[in-house]
Amino acid sequence: MKLWSALLLLAASISLAPSAFAEDAVVARVNGTEIRQSDLDFAASEVGPRLGAVRPDDRKRVLLQFMIENELMAGAGEEESLDKTDTFDKRVAYHRRRALRDAFFDKNVTGAVDEAEAKKVYEENVSKLKPEQEIKARHILVETEDEAKDIKAQLAKGADFAALAAEKSKDKNAEGGDLGYFTRGQMLKPFEDAAFALDVGQVSDPVKTSFGWHIIEVEDKRDQKLPAFEDVKEPIMGQLVVRKAQTVVTGLREKAKIEILDPDIKRSMDDAALRGEAPPLPDEEFDEDH
Repeated sequence: MKLWSALLLLAASISLAPSAFAEDAVVARVNGTEIRQSDLDFAASEVGPRLGAVRPDDRKRVLLQFMIENELMAGAGEEESLDKTDTFDKRVAYHRRRALRDAFFDKNVTGAVDEAEAKKVYEENVSKLKPEQEIKARHILVETEDEAKDIKAQLAKGADFAALAAEKSKDKNAEGGDLGYFTRGQMLKPFEDAAFALDVGQVSDPVKTSFGWHIIEVEDKRDQKLPAFEDVKEPIMGQLVVRKAQTVVTGLREKAKIEILDPDIKRSMDDAALRGEAPPLPDEEFDEDH
């Protein structure tokens, strides 16, 4: 729906910051090693942007599965003495820097965005939205104009629209021809124009689209409701986090001395800058693969 889209377009990836560890409960054990709530919270910080498609009720289970697999592989790595290899210390050093980055991000980016700011963004955008009209309609879809005219004649004689749709319509996905509520832009234009021109209870003349010929009946018209703040709070806060991250990273870059020593990478970065491509934000670099 367009009203939802207007606010949801503000959304970007929503990161899951670690919560306070007041009650750091043990949630599982793997070969005697405890997995605590704090471990799940840190895992959420790492893989949170990839949990967007996971139902909220399932996220804790998915994070625990991730941690169990992490612990199983770590234990197997110890058994193979992989922590004694030449590269292991470098790997630990990298992850220490990454952990410092995460701590900084949580304090200065995620922690710097609050609900009051999100509420302000919501109110500013909702005030600009005008409720769209939506209609509830049924249709009967047939092959030819003559068939459509015959349907219209039967309806004029008192035939039941839903029953006739169930018997005659080619659109078997719409039970009794019921299309539910829709706004402009969701249907083919000839269909949409005809439907929105009807009054409630009125039946259209035959309407041709690429699917065939339609007879349309409008059952209701109403203004679409604006989304409540709670319905869009998380995506708005996600976008505010992205904006804050951009501001913080830009400030750090301006104060830093950055030298690119690899000539191929430097050339690629210079070319990207000429094309106007901004450097990735902190949580964008590896979200697809990591």
